[in-house]
Amino acid sequence: MSVGLRGPTNLFGHPTDQLLAEVDLELSQWDSQPLKPVSKISFGHFPLSFSASSQSGKTLKDIFLKHSLSAYVCGHLHSRFGKNLKRYHLSSHRFLSSQKFFQFNLNQNPSEGSKNCSFGAPPVQEFWEWEMGDWRKTRAMRILAIDRGHVSFADIDFQSGSKKTIILPTFPLDSRFMSTSSSHHEYECEHMLPSSYETVRALVFSVSPIVSVVARIYDTRYGNLDIVVDAPMTNLGDESSRGDLYAVPWNYKAFQDPSADRFWLQIEATDIMGRTTITELRPFSVNGLHGKVSWTWKEFFVMGCQWEALYYPILWVSLYFLLLILLIPRAFLFFSRKQITYKNVLASKGFISGVGLVLQELCNVPIAWFGFLGYLFYLIMFPWFTGQVFTDGEDKGYMTYMGWVVKFSDNKSNHDYIGSPDVMVVVLPHLIFVVLPAILSSGALAAERVVHRGKFLSVSGKKKDDYSGLDQRSVRYDSRGNRRSKFHFGGHWIRLILLVLCLVICWKHFKNCRALMKAYEMNPLLHFPVYTLGIPLLLVYVIHKTKRN
Repeated sequence: MSVGLRGPTNLFGHPTDQLLAEVDLELSQWDSQPLKPVSKISFGHFPLSFSASSQSGKTLKDIFLKHSLSAYVCGHLHSRFGKNLKRYHLSSHRFLSSQKFFQFNLNQNPSEGSKNCSFGAPPVQEFWEWEMGDWRKTRAMRILAIDRGHVSFADIDFQSGSKKTIILPTFPLDSRFMSTSSSHHEYECEHMLPSSYETVRALVFSVSPIVSVVARIYDTRYGNLDIVVDAPMTNLGDESSRGDLYAVPWNYKAFQDPSADRFWLQIEATDIMGRTTITELRPFSVNGLHGKVSWTWKEFFVMGCQWEALYYPILWVSLYFLLLILLIPRAFLFFSRKQITYKNVLASKGFISGVGLVLQELCNVPIAWFGFLGYLFYLIMFPWFTGQVFTDGEDKGYMTYMGWVVKFSDNKSNHDYIGSPDVMVVVLPHLIFVVLPAILSSGALAAERVVHRGKFLSVSGKKKDDYSGLDQRSVRYDSRGNRRSKFHFGGHWIRLILLVLCLVICWKHFKNCRALMKAYEMNPLLHFPVYTLGIPLLLVYVIHKTKRN
């Protein structure tokens, strides 16, 4: 398509089979020269967690793994969710691998197998994914370097001001974000280029001439930062780089260790003005082991979850759950003579019996029960709304839980279910944060009426048959008992809380409707009346039906 979808249903990147074939072809042009290793880096907008598969089921991840990319650099998230928006991808040949849905850690540990050091052995299929911030919103910049096959980067934050000197260590690599399994394999098999390991190297960019650069290596074996290397670095005068490349010889074999974070590197540069710049401490592993880094829950949410694969499981679990909490209590009432009563809840003092009472009493408000059930079937079987789908505003379409269906005006053809799984940003919040709370709140209002009646009868000592006439008279004319007034106050604030909860649900729902109206140029009464008014009308009906006389 020459134009894109309007937000909010434009969350995902949608590579076509043609685009994937072109990327595959571009990355394949060096395959005929296996003896000349090439570092391959790809740039794109969307992280792979927000990239959909093509019509044939292929993905960018499949292409990148096939060619063992060094790195895929992307954006889209603008560093809003954390600083560790990075992910190491390793090929998994298990059909039912959980990697299809989740990756719980930033790094993946390769499965231990027999070491195959023959030159004909297939290469490790892997690559790094590095999300980066943008200049417009976060004033962030990334410098990326390729040093004899070793790919490294440094993120520069200009929000705190301009930088007089920038340092990018290029070897040894940060074991947390840059080490690869292929490097470990090459080191173990002694297939690496020895000259690339014999010096510690760093790129230095400075507005003023640099007078000294020092490399320091710390050993943390005993829990302290003990300096084991403190050596001045020499400018190599490499004209192939924009910065000045500094290096210092070292005995790299002395730093071989089974721990990926025992040794830490720091580079210090001093310019002619006496200004000193020091890099952050970074762990390294000359034998290519991965340092352990944990995502925060927000970082895991956007980088560790494969949302295209998760959308339909979450959708159907949500729909089945909503249908079951409506149908199971109804079936229980139909086939069983036993009912959950207020006394049962008091006797058991259990959460499950309380929820059972809530769902059971919703069944005793039949119009509301059938209304919620019909609303769910409407969401499954019919369009949710109709609006302007594309940014150019020429073609209209209707949205279902499977995506947008658009009929183009030029050739009278249909585009079925575009914008999938992008529609999840509308579908899942509506089901989980609007429909589910509305059902539970309606049941709670109905149950509160029953509980109020049970408490009232227990306090008044009257029979159940006398309740209907007693309620109004007792409320209006009882002026003697303090127990009666305390009970009335206690029952009143529970209902008040439920009414406030209903208002919050309606407020959130109408807020979402307003955003959709603006995004897709819709009229709520013409283009999505059932979606807009269904839940609020059902809540109003339940509130009216459960009010006290």
